[in-house]
Amino acid sequence: MRVKVIGAGLAGCEAAWQLAEAGVETELFEMKPQKFSPAHKYRGFAELVCSNSLKAERIGSAAGMLKEEMRRLGSLTMECAELTKVSAGGALAVDRERFSDAVTERIKSELLITVTEREVTEIPEGNVIIATGPLTSDGLAESIKKLCGEYLYFHDAAAPIVTFESIDMSKAFFAARYGRGEADYINCPMDKDEYERFYNALINAESAPLKEFDREHFAKDGFKVYEGCMPIEVLAKRGEDTMRYGPLKPVGLTDPRTGRRPYAVIQLRAENAQGTMYNIVGFQTNLKFGEQKRVFSMIPGLENAEFMRYGVMHRNTFINSPKLLNEQFNMRGRDNLFFAGQITGVEGYIESAASGIFAGLNMARLIQGKPLVSLPETTMLGALSKYISDPTVEKFQPMGCNMGILPELGERIRDKQKRYETIAGRGLADLDRMLSEL
Repeated sequence: MRVKVIGAGLAGCEAAWQLAEAGVETELFEMKPQKFSPAHKYRGFAELVCSNSLKAERIGSAAGMLKEEMRRLGSLTMECAELTKVSAGGALAVDRERFSDAVTERIKSELLITVTEREVTEIPEGNVIIATGPLTSDGLAESIKKLCGEYLYFHDAAAPIVTFESIDMSKAFFAARYGRGEADYINCPMDKDEYERFYNALINAESAPLKEFDREHFAKDGFKVYEGCMPIEVLAKRGEDTMRYGPLKPVGLTDPRTGRRPYAVIQLRAENAQGTMYNIVGFQTNLKFGEQKRVFSMIPGLENAEFMRYGVMHRNTFINSPKLLNEQFNMRGRDNLFFAGQITGVEGYIESAASGIFAGLNMARLIQGKPLVSLPETTMLGALSKYISDPTVEKFQPMGCNMGILPELGERIRDKQKRYETIAGRGLADLDRMLSEL
């Protein structure tokens, strides 16, 4: 029995890989290169919007714990990330194009996976996994809406990228916060006067107009967005010091020119392995391109910055999963229809990929006549799957991996790092026991 997987992003590729590993024939549909979403430009599969997309490495963090679970579940994403990683302190960052190429090559060379390059506009019959991501094309979105009824929207934004050679390093400096890891971040320090001038320019800058169909989704204070992707200009309008407690926080950094902590700091992170391009961290934005050039050039060190990509904003979509999906990511009332990725309300690249692993694993078991798997609630992926399928949730919002969704320990550990490491160890041990039983 063949499975149809729609979408060759991280979730779709992971789902197809799991099915193939289980000996199940799979047809993977991808609309690129015939058609591209507003945010995607590269021909390859598993395209990432920014380099440092796979978050913290340490096990005693939510992201590190989830990535280790993915490795133990046979993750294609983790294998390819290891081959294409770039230096990013304590985070796992990859060269975007090399990563995409690696995933694409592995998928296309797998004999049990057939790739079909065309847009799918109607949900097929039979065994299907929909992994079309947060920018599902209009035709398929309408088909999903007819099936699911309640359909939700929110907005996401991407940060601009500048060339390294255009950064004035006499004003900026390399450092990692608190000296943790390698000094992989470029830091642009601001004094109080510089910050206030920048703040006033930012909150008065002109935003790009949205398309007509998006305007109804505006919130009173800006965009109806996931908090982790708040446009910098919207964040700034919440208060003069809001940015200084968010992406511009100066804690843990010392300006080598003064020997003191700056009033505010803008950080930049390498966008590629060669270190020729840098992403302005936390500067997702919907400002007009000319306004981005004008305002962001006020940042010390970026006065003559060459922008390789300006920030953009686009619409994200997700289904009301608690009313529609089981914790195995299949649809209530249609067991052989699974959803995976950000369209389910798991927020983030690794969360998306992990959900694809789980959906693919369970689809394979369904076809093989085996009982579907429920992951332990002590695992990060198990906790996420239970969150997105909890029917008692009334106002569903996307959720990324975090320690707060895991059950508490039976013991009290005051040291935060040790507590998180203990929580991660518990979850990984529970996962190993479950896998050994399978």
